[in-house]
Amino acid sequence: QVQLVESGGGLVQAGGSLRLSCAASGRTFSYYTMGWFRQAPGNERGFVAGLTWGGDRTYYADFVKGRFTIFRDNAKNTVYLQMNSLKPEDTAVYYCAAKPGLRLPGTTSEYDYWGQGTQVTVSS
Repeated sequence: QVQLVESGGGLVQAGGSLRLSCAASGRTFSYYTMGWFRQAPGNERGFVAGLTWGGDRTYYADFVKGRFTIFRDNAKNTVYLQMNSLKPEDTAVYYCAAKPGLRLPGTTSEYDYWGQGTQVTVSS
C-alpha cells in the first residue's frame, strides 16, 4: 500500500523559508514522478514542482522558479520542497503526490497517490 506522508508546514513571515518533506513508502518509485501541489481556500489544487525519481529531471511552476527547489533523498525515500523567499500568496495546503511515468509536469488527474497535506501560512 502506497503511503505519502508530508511534514514541515507551519507559520512563517514573508521572506522566510520552510522545507517540506514527503516520506514515500509501499512500492519502488524508480519510474514515478513525484509532485508538489498546493490549494488555497477557494482555489483549485495546482502544480508547484515535480521531479522524476529515477531521471533527476525537475519542473517548476513559473510562480516559484528561483524560490523553490525540489529534490530527493534516495536513502530515506523522501522528496523535499525547499521554499525560500516566501510570500503571503504562497499560503496554502501543500500536497505531495506520485504518478507512474516520467512525463513532467503531468495533469493533476494523472497523479494516483496523494498525501494528506500540510498547511503553510506566510504572514505579511
